[in-house]
Order: sequence, then C-alpha cells, then structure tokens
Amino acid sequence: MKGRRIIPARERGAALLTVLLLVAVTGALTAAALEKLRLSTALAANNAALEQARAYASGIESLLALRVDDLIAASPDRTTLAGDWNGKQRVLPLPGGGMAEAVMRDGGNCFNINSLAEGADPAALTPRPAGIAQFIGLMRVLEVPEGVARRIAEGAGDWIDADLDQSPQGAEDPVYAETPTPYRAANTFFADVSELRAVNGMTPDIYKKLRPWLCALPTTDLSPINVNTLMPEQAPLLAMLAPDQIRIETARQAIAQRPAAGWETLADFYAELRGVLLPLDVQLQPQLRTRWFTLDLQIGLRGAELTETALVDARLAPSKIVSRRWGSDD
Repeated sequence: MKGRRIIPARERGAALLTVLLLVAVTGALTAAALEKLRLSTALAANNAALEQARAYASGIESLLALRVDDLIAASPDRTTLAGDWNGKQRVLPLPGGGMAEAVMRDGGNCFNINSLAEGADPAALTPRPAGIAQFIGLMRVLEVPEGVARRIAEGAGDWIDADLDQSPQGAEDPVYAETPTPYRAANTFFADVSELRAVNGMTPDIYKKLRPWLCALPTTDLSPINVNTLMPEQAPLLAMLAPDQIRIETARQAIAQRPAAGWETLADFYAELRGVLLPLDVQLQPQLRTRWFTLDLQIGLRGAELTETALVDARLAPSKIVSRRWGSDD
C-alpha cells in the first residue's frame, strides 16, 4: 500500500482556488442569463403595453372621427369654433391605470408643402408659382431673409416636381450628389413635413421656426385656410397670401373682428381686408368649411408611451383616417 502523496507547499490551495474560480464563472454566467431573462421579460411587457396602447389609439381615433362627423352634420356649409373643439385637450382615463390625451385641430390651417407643385399624378407634378410664392411669403413674415427664403422655396419646388430641370435658385440631383452623404431629390409628394429638412438651403434653426406652420396634406391643393377657425396667433397664414398687401397686424385685426358665429360668406371676410387684390386662384383659397382635421394623441400605459398624429378627411362620409404618423419628427 502506497503512502499518501505529500503536496508541496507551493501547490497547497490550488484545488480551492480552482473551485472558487469555477464558482465565480458559474455565478457570472448565471447573472448574465438572469439579466437577459429580465431584459426579455421587460421587452415583452413593453411590447404588450405598446400594442395595447395602439389599440386604444385606434379606438380614440374612431371616437374623434365621430366628433368630426357631428361637427359637419351640425353645420354642413361652415365650420366654426362653436363647440370649443379646436385645440382643446381631452384627457381620457384608460383601464389599467393608463391615461390618454387627445387634441383635435383644424388640419388645413397651415402651409401645405405639397402645394409647391400641381397635378394629380405624383409622377408628373409640375412647379406651382403661386405655392412657391406663398411659401416665400410665409418665410418672409416669419423673418427669414428673402434670399434664403427663395432658395428654400425653389429648392422645395424642385424636390417635389417630376422634372430634373433646376430652378434659378433651386436644387436637383447634381446639387445633392455633391453633399458629404449623397442622395437624390424625391420628385414626388412630400410624405411628411420632416422631409423638408433634406432640401437644399434648409437649416435646423429655420426648420424649427417654420415647423409649427407647415403640413403635408395628401393633395397639391393650395392650403385650404378656414377663415372661420383661424386663431389671432395664426395671422401669418393670412399674411402669406400677399405679404406685400396684408400686414400681420391687418390679418390679426381681421380675425379678431370675425363674428362670433363666423363669416357667412367669403365676401364678408374680404370686406375686412379692404383694398387687397389677390390672383383668382388665391381668392378661392380661403374656405368657410374645414376638410382636414388633425388628431394629436399621447398615450401612457404601464410605462409605455405612444405619440401619434392622424389626419382625417371630412369630405368623405363618414370621415376617414387617411394618414398616421407615430412618434415625433423633432
């Protein structure tokens, strides 16, 4: 029988060190696995909450679309501020401790950047001088230098029109091809206002100044400004029609003097703008009835937050959601 092996002093504790190393590695692996499990569980819960929030958003859209139908039914010929609907925030409690905030606005009281061109076929749009002039006018009213405003407006016109002919101060593919990250002009409808940031001449500061006044309606019609729902602070939208004739103060005063029940005819409205001479297509641009309504929704549910903007076409019966944007373009 052989005797026990004598372990040299320098090797004593090696077995214990090995065991401790194995325990440490196993603990680290276990901690990593538990962290992944925790993260997966949180993502699954967040996904479920977001899907539920989207479902609630769809329901709120339907409720607000019914509200739009009620407004149109109550006054088919004119849309006014009666009923305190424009811009009013509605807070709705949701099951499970959630909360929804909804705001309905006149979606046509803005400059429609798709009016920079004209035509029904998105692949055959041509520049619209009146739309470009109004965009320049809006920027001038908002104190953007005229030279910069013209470069942005003509560049935006080139961005949307179907041809490759460059306007005198505009930009087409050759200009964008020379940027650090080359890209091409869309040559079709603006899908969203945020797309305007890619237009030659646009800067973050100018975009931030313009953003509250812009929209991208799914039509090339000149902005259908409803003079019965305009607020005094929206006077620039009237002034942009003819900035050399309609001063901001004049536009603000005209809105302030609007009858409580709104103007009954456009002639009554133009009577407040004495001496203003507009081209025929611009004269027909102001409206008494709203076609486009914008719905702004914010939903918080079990830690998930959802922001949505929807566009309602009230010319359809019943009203229909024609576009949605999730999140913010800021």
